[in-house]
Amino acid sequence: MQARRNQQQVAVLFLDLDRFKNINDTLGHEAGDRALREMATRLRAALRESDTIARVGGDEFMVLTDSFADPRYLSEVAQKILDSASRPIVLEGQECHVTASVGIATYPNDGDNVQQLLKHADIAMYRAKSLGKNNFQFYSAQMNVHTLAHLALESRLRRAIENRELVLHYQPKVCFASGRIRGVEALVRWQRPQHRLLEPDEFIPLAEETDLIVKLGEWVINEACAQAVRWQQQGLPPLCVAVNLSARQFTREGLLPVIQDALRNTGLDPGHIEFEITESMVMDNPEHAAALMHELKALGVKLSIDDFGTGYSSLAYLKQFPIDTLKIDRSFIHGVPHDSDD
Repeated sequence: MQARRNQQQVAVLFLDLDRFKNINDTLGHEAGDRALREMATRLRAALRESDTIARVGGDEFMVLTDSFADPRYLSEVAQKILDSASRPIVLEGQECHVTASVGIATYPNDGDNVQQLLKHADIAMYRAKSLGKNNFQFYSAQMNVHTLAHLALESRLRRAIENRELVLHYQPKVCFASGRIRGVEALVRWQRPQHRLLEPDEFIPLAEETDLIVKLGEWVINEACAQAVRWQQQGLPPLCVAVNLSARQFTREGLLPVIQDALRNTGLDPGHIEFEITESMVMDNPEHAAALMHELKALGVKLSIDDFGTGYSSLAYLKQFPIDTLKIDRSFIHGVPHDSDD
């Protein structure tokens, strides 16, 4: 009302912490509460005294700011928030890294009432997450169209899992010396009726944003185990089938029982299934990752680390991880054998 009367602008910044759930899942809710209090203190320090900040949900904060003439000021505020949020937090003696995604909507350009501004700031925040997190985005009308399409795709993917529209393709691992297939990697595809086959990069990021990735991942594990057994029943020599685990699967309780059930229900020898995890997944919390990997190895399955070398891990960490295979990221070797440095 004041902005309307004085013909001024008001901005709403919607802030959501990225990967905050990992703290609750691995260190407990008390540690999560301490992290939220620390984040609130940092955010207050990054804002003017005249600005309003509130925690509006689990790991969601909202900022109300006015008395600005140039949108570039909002960019500066959002960047200060991102910088404050990304500083390491020490919890239970461990250094934890949390980032934030920020969406910005302004009055009167993006809405002339509270509901519109909140909705549009929320849409902009989800856009920031979809662009890789740890960034800020301003709302635009085109973004609203993107979000509606996003929601529609999420609904179709939920039904696809229930209707068994997902299929696994198997990429062979070939021995250069003998030319024989020594194993395969299971890669999921989405075959919608009367539509083209969808590649993983068209729906896996969406599944990662929601809990759909857990249900999808469980189906992949069961189907890969069942296929390995079917090949053996057809008289083919045993092949090790590699399955990629998502970050949500890896940090969520219940992964071990899912794998145990799949092995028991299909009768697959645990030595014929391999689980791939990325370097970034294990480096978020190396101690927790090492403990979980030892539990997985106790089942008799194989483990590999993928994309190694892209993060900040030390080779010393590899001594803690009971892995069978190390997959060096392609950026280090794509010049082999033409580049002597590679």
